[in-house]
Amino acid sequence: MLLHDKLKEYRLILASQSPRRRQLLADAGIEFVLAPRFECDESFPATLPAEQVAEYLSCLKADAYPEQLGERDILLTADTVVIADGKVLGKPKDRAEAVAMLEQLSGREHQVVTGVSLSNALGRRSFSVLSSVKFRVLTIEEIEYYVDNYRPFDKAGSYGIQEWIGYVGIEGIEGSFYNVMGLPVQRVYCELKEFVGLVE
Repeated sequence: MLLHDKLKEYRLILASQSPRRRQLLADAGIEFVLAPRFECDESFPATLPAEQVAEYLSCLKADAYPEQLGERDILLTADTVVIADGKVLGKPKDRAEAVAMLEQLSGREHQVVTGVSLSNALGRRSFSVLSSVKFRVLTIEEIEYYVDNYRPFDKAGSYGIQEWIGYVGIEGIEGSFYNVMGLPVQRVYCELKEFVGLVE
């Protein structure tokens, strides 16, 4: 049985406001409903290793979901972080911070980690996927053009790989491209198969 057939027995709930995650799930043929917007404190311990932050935040979001989950519900929560110099780069607060982040990433390799949690009334599976991204050296004019025209204030690390900056600035990727967009679709697909008991 294919996953999309098995999922008809379930209600997959995507708890994300990210249009990119919605697009990726839809393009993979995975049917879902959108969760209503809810508040979640996304702070994390300063001592937490940077590579573990995204998965930790995906669990926080799952814990904050305000509705009772049934056995046939599957709640999908996710968080993506950019890591440079061992530190997490979140969403920029303003233009100046967005420019500064891209200057930090320019000409260097950094890591993108997406953490995902699948939860229902019976339990939870959580995992994370890491990709490495290399930017060529960007000019300040290119950085300011991107920030002013694409306004990446809702994106970790101040960029979207599927936007202009990705086309002209990224030299290479090691790992999942879709993970950098915000959801490691192949891993999510495989984890969902196990979650609903579709063993190979």
